[in-house]
Amino acid sequence: MSPSEGWHTDGRLHFALGIEDTFVPQSGPSERAIDEYELTEHYRFWSEDFGRAKAAGAELLRWGVPWYRINPARGAWDWSWLDRVMDRLAELELRPIIDLLHYGTPLWLDGEFANTDYPKVVADYAVRVAERYKDTVSDYTPVNEPMIHAQFCGNYGYWPPYLRGDAGLATLVKALAGGFVLTQQGIHEVLGEDATFVHVDAAFRYAGDTTGEHAGQVERLRAQRYLVEDLVTGTVHDGHPLAATLRANGFGDHDFAWFAENPVRPDVMGVNYYPQHSTEVFEAGVHHLGGFVDPRPTQDDGVLGLEEVLVAYESRYGVPVMLTETAVTGSEQERIAWLDESVASVHRLRAAGHDVVGYTWWPVFDMYEWTYRHAVGPRADFLLTMGLWDLVEGPSGLQRRRNTVAESFLAHASRAQHTT
Repeated sequence: MSPSEGWHTDGRLHFALGIEDTFVPQSGPSERAIDEYELTEHYRFWSEDFGRAKAAGAELLRWGVPWYRINPARGAWDWSWLDRVMDRLAELELRPIIDLLHYGTPLWLDGEFANTDYPKVVADYAVRVAERYKDTVSDYTPVNEPMIHAQFCGNYGYWPPYLRGDAGLATLVKALAGGFVLTQQGIHEVLGEDATFVHVDAAFRYAGDTTGEHAGQVERLRAQRYLVEDLVTGTVHDGHPLAATLRANGFGDHDFAWFAENPVRPDVMGVNYYPQHSTEVFEAGVHHLGGFVDPRPTQDDGVLGLEEVLVAYESRYGVPVMLTETAVTGSEQERIAWLDESVASVHRLRAAGHDVVGYTWWPVFDMYEWTYRHAVGPRADFLLTMGLWDLVEGPSGLQRRRNTVAESFLAHASRAQHTT
């Protein structure tokens, strides 16, 4: 596939892999910076890692740019490593879907997402990337999981800028959505109709006591999961379930009007679904904030939950959908079981007429849990066994050991590539 070809319109199911790319570089008392590329030693083994993704049968690779490293100071840019990365992807004919923002801002941006310059700053960065690689890259995710961003940074006070409550959430939502719109507009100016925009958000589901004492909170959360995507697509107005909350926390007529007048649409709506984590359970008499701060229990609703969220996003936004992240943490047999079940589920949806265009196993190799940032133990204590390759501590660094999940993924991907 050349960069200008519309892979999402050719009628086939495309298999992708992803490399975990969380970047929260700010550190402080009792908080370590977290950079998954450092933790997994991807900065050392990136070339071989791309080769592994290709060998496992991936056509597409969700991969993120470490913004804080290529833009280490205001106005300073270091493209040397990223140039080599893009050359290697082109050499392998492995098509990247570039994550431009995966949770963290550069260290020099005071206030992070709450900085009033943030929307323009992130758009400038995105346009520079698009201009530099316009001959080889056309697929972009402006913001990965913007509602996770907004909750963790603006509601729970878990990540910088550590805002809380409705006011913090509204501040983050406005900033993230504003930067999202300017980013997509800027990339479109560079690439024109060659650009493909894959919007990606996390699936949130709620079960248990959803109609009793928690009914109001559940109703709000079910609307909130779509909030950033609703804003950027220009559909938030006074009839929206969260309009009053936004107005009470800093949104004015000019804000609603600006988003309505500057809508940006996804070419593909990506949904991240993890059966072990995506469905939170409300319990009568028990109250939790949510997230890592005060987590609710979860339940595994398997492919029923997966199918529900894919169909919901397809219906809401009227575009093709893609499963942009899925996996389970467990043994190789447990991972293969979920791979087989979830791939079969996607095929069933397609057979029923739903426009599901992609399947992504996340990640290529194991990753480390985000709780590493707020702990003191060695990285090995936070290993999540999710990948097609195991990460194994060795005397010369982290070894990548291919496991049987890779063989199963390759079989699924190969069958899809030979099916019209």
